[in-house]
Amino acid sequence: MSTLDNIEVDITVELGAASMPVHHLLRMGRGAVIELDATEHDPLSIYANSTLIARGEVSVGDGQLKVVVTEKVYKYG
Repeated sequence: MSTLDNIEVDITVELGAASMPVHHLLRMGRGAVIELDATEHDPLSIYANSTLIARGEVSVGDGQLKVVVTEKVYKYG
């Protein structure tokens, strides 16, 4: 198992996306809100090393935000 301890995996959780010009982003200040193309009921996308592996949802418990995996995504081919 010590070989597996040295493998690094970059995990990304995507809540939604938005497109905007860089100059708008640079003008945004503290507390600015960026509207995403998803609602709070839409599933999250979970990526491992930029590959979609699962979908999930946000859960709040014990004062912490948690990501709960609800569906594995299988890649065939």
